Amino acid sequence: MSARRGPRIVLLGKQGSGKGTQGVRLARHYGMQHLSTGQMFRDSAEVGVRAGLEAKEYMDRGELVPDDLVIAVVEERFGNPGEVHPGFVLDGFPRTRQQALELDRILGEHGLDIVIDLEVPSDVVVERMRSRGREDDTEESIRRRLALYESETKPLVDFYRDRSLLVTVDGLGSEEDVERALLAAIASRFGAP
Repeated sequence: MSARRGPRIVLLGKQGSGKGTQGVRLARHYGMQHLSTGQMFRDSAEVGVRAGLEAKEYMDRGELVPDDLVIAVVEERFGNPGEVHPGFVLDGFPRTRQQALELDRILGEHGLDIVIDLEVPSDVVVERMRSRGREDDTEESIRRRLALYESETKPLVDFYRDRSLLVTVDGLGSEEDVERALLAAIASRFGAP
């Protein structure tokens, strides 16, 4: 008899909402993979996968990676059952409705268990990102990324709500408080670890 698989989670939320931090915490808690698209691109490029190398070129130029390359990298990564069976938390994918449909295709009959929208007000996100002190985190560039999120990714909230997969979690509070809220949301859908 095979061990019970872990939860399959997608984290949605604006840049600066804490998805990366919470993705790492959830992966550690459940003993599974935290799959951020940026890291997947870097990993694929490191081992010479063509789609990963091309994706990395877009990232290095500060441009959005086209859907076909993102999907190719994700599909290649999920082609390894060891990546998927223990469960996973996806951070940064899907970003668009088309990517969400492709993720369904890649996962097949055992799809996602829960999609969590980590809700943080835009003014808090701007302040968090500006305090990181990165050169490319100017107020203008942050606002541009937030506008892109609203137009491209925010519609996924409705997409997943319509499929009864969405749970919204307040992303304000300490990292521990947010993690507790996330674990409670996951347990309500998937059961306790």
